[in-house]
Amino acid sequence: MHIVLDETAMAAAGQGNVLASRLIHRAHAESGWFLYAPACALVEAERARPGTAEHLAALPGITVVHLDLAAALTVAREETWAAAHSQYAAQPTPDRPDGAIVATTVPKRWEGEPVRVLDLNP
Repeated sequence: MHIVLDETAMAAAGQGNVLASRLIHRAHAESGWFLYAPACALVEAERARPGTAEHLAALPGITVVHLDLAAALTVAREETWAAAHSQYAAQPTPDRPDGAIVATTVPKRWEGEPVRVLDLNP
């Protein structure tokens, strides 16, 4: 299971969201569960809730997705870098042929976008 946390999911994790906490636990404790934190979304989560970025980056079950050249070129064309980097990180890759699911607390934001969504609202 490959899951990309958008900035709303990251901020929710910092506020004790039960579903986000379960994802983090599974990524740490269970084989085959992977969580990704796109760097641009991590910046926005930090702005919304100071301390979030450092906390999430320190967790062993979360992989920070860096802004490489291909991601930067894609993200630069969009209005919201956090959402654009999250969407970019969720696209299929050789390691993840089916792509990843975007975890969010604002699922409506992803309507019409080519990503699968996991709603973290209880």
